[in-house]
Amino acid sequence: MQQAISSKTLAILGVLGCAVWPVGAAFADDTARIAALEARIEKLEAALSAAQNVPQNLTLTSAAAKPQAALPAAGTAHVALNMPNAAPGTQLFFSGFVKLDALLSKTSDGELADSGIARDLYVPGLIPVRGATESSANESTDFNAHAKFSRIIFGTDSSLDDGRTVQSRIEGDFFGNGLGDQRFNNASGFVLRHAYVNLNNRWLVGQTWSTLMDAATLPESTDLIGPTDGTVFVRQPQLRFTSGNWMLALENSETTLTPITGGRVSSDDNRLPDAIVRYNYKTTGGSSLGIAAIVRELAYQSTGANAIDERSTGYGLSVFGKVPLGLDDVRFALTTGKGLGRYLALNEANDAEINARGELDAIGGSVRFIAYRHLFNPQLRGSVFYARAEFNNDGVARLAQTKSSQSLHANLFYSPFPKWDLGTEIIFAKRELESGDSGELVRILASAKYSF
Repeated sequence: MQQAISSKTLAILGVLGCAVWPVGAAFADDTARIAALEARIEKLEAALSAAQNVPQNLTLTSAAAKPQAALPAAGTAHVALNMPNAAPGTQLFFSGFVKLDALLSKTSDGELADSGIARDLYVPGLIPVRGATESSANESTDFNAHAKFSRIIFGTDSSLDDGRTVQSRIEGDFFGNGLGDQRFNNASGFVLRHAYVNLNNRWLVGQTWSTLMDAATLPESTDLIGPTDGTVFVRQPQLRFTSGNWMLALENSETTLTPITGGRVSSDDNRLPDAIVRYNYKTTGGSSLGIAAIVRELAYQSTGANAIDERSTGYGLSVFGKVPLGLDDVRFALTTGKGLGRYLALNEANDAEINARGELDAIGGSVRFIAYRHLFNPQLRGSVFYARAEFNNDGVARLAQTKSSQSLHANLFYSPFPKWDLGTEIIFAKRELESGDSGELVRILASAKYSF
C-alpha cells in the first residue's frame, strides 16, 4: 500500500510540475503566485500523508476483523458478510448437496403403499407381509425417483474475546409432506433435520443426532440410512455436555405403545427426559470405539371409564466402532435393551405393550450391523454390510407385531470429478412377524449427488 501511495504522490507532483513550469517562465517576477502554488502543494502533500494512516484491514464482516490466527483454515466454506445481529468476528457457513435417487423395488407379499415413505428409502417395518397361504400373485414391482434428500446446511462460526468458540447450524432437506403429487410438480416440503448451538465444543443446545447414536459409524449407502435394521436412528431436541471423551445428555422423550387391539399408540405423557451417557475412545492407529447407555421413562395416560395412568422404565446399551484396515475399514454397531423401540430400526417395534391389567410391559429388543468398505482406487469404492433386528413381543396383540427383520446390502460408488458421487446398490431384505408370516423385498438403487 505504501508503494502505491508513493507512486501516486510522484505522479501528482509531476503533473503539478508540468503545470507550474510555464507559469514560472511567464511570470518569473510574480512572487505572490509562486508562493500560492507552493502553499497548495504543501496542502496536497499533507492530504496524501493523512491517507497513508487509513486502516487497511477493513472487511465486510459484522464488526472489526479478528486476527488471522482466529479465523478458520483456508478452504473452509465460510463467507464474510455484513451481519449486524451477529457477534463480532462471526463468519457464515454454507454447504449442502443436490441428490437424485432412483429405486426399483420388488416385494413378495403385497405392494408398498403409494406415495409412502417406503417408496423413498428402506423402512424394514413397512415390508408387506401376508399369510403363508397367500398366492405369489401378490408380488409387486415398482419404480420411483425423487430428489427429496437434497440438503441445505447453513450456520455461523464465531470466536469470543476470551478464546472460546460458538458454532450454530441449521440443516434441512425436502423429505417433508408432499405439496403436490407425481402427476405434475413432485413438490415436497422443506423440513428441519438439525438446529443447534455448540459452545466451545462443550455445551450443545438444540436438535441433532441422539447421543445414543454414532452417525460416523454408518457405512456409505445410496439409501438414506443403509443398515436400517441394525442401527439407532433418531434426531431430537437435547441438552448435551461434553468433557473429553465423555458425553452426558438429556433428550426429548416420547413413548410408543402396542394396545390390546394391536397397532401403535404414541404417548407424549412423559414427565422426564431420556438420560444418556456415552464414552468415546480413539487410538493412534485411527480406530474408534464408543459405548453409550440410556435410561428412560415410559408413560401412558388416557381418559374415560377405563382410564390408564401407568409408567415403566426402559434401558439399554449401545456399542459401536470403526477399525481401519489400510485404506479399507470395518464398521459395526450393537444396541440392546428393553423399552428402546422408538430408537431402533426406525421404530420397527414399540417401546412397550399395554397388558390386560392396563400396565406397561417394556418390549425387549436388539439390533446390530457389520460393514466392510473397500477402496479400489481414488475414484472407485464399495461396501458390503449386513443388518438385523430382533424383538420380544408378548401380550394379546403380539402375533401381528414384527419379530425380526434383516437385510444384506452391496454397493459401488464412483467419483469421476471432485464433489460428484455416482452410486448403485442392491438390497435383499426380509421381515417376519411373531405369527411366523413373512415378506421379502429386493431393491436396486441408483443415485447421483453433487456436493457444494
